[in-house]
Amino acid sequence: MPEESMKLLAIAIVMAVGTIAPAMSIGKIASKAAEAIGRNPEAAPKVQTAMILALAFAEAIAIYGLVVALILKFV
Repeated sequence: MPEESMKLLAIAIVMAVGTIAPAMSIGKIASKAAEAIGRNPEAAPKVQTAMILALAFAEAIAIYGLVVALILKFV
């Protein structure tokens, strides 16, 4: 297989894994936060703050995957 094809395949794999895993974790975080708020509505502000922070960290993983893919593309 030519070198350029292998490079593009590596980029595709990095982007696939780098976006699927954070997407699944974001769904799980939101699901559990909604469940927690449903069980204890008084704790909604604390749960919401923790949820937003966790979502930001999960999204950062996807951004790291994008950066790695861009490095592979342009180097």
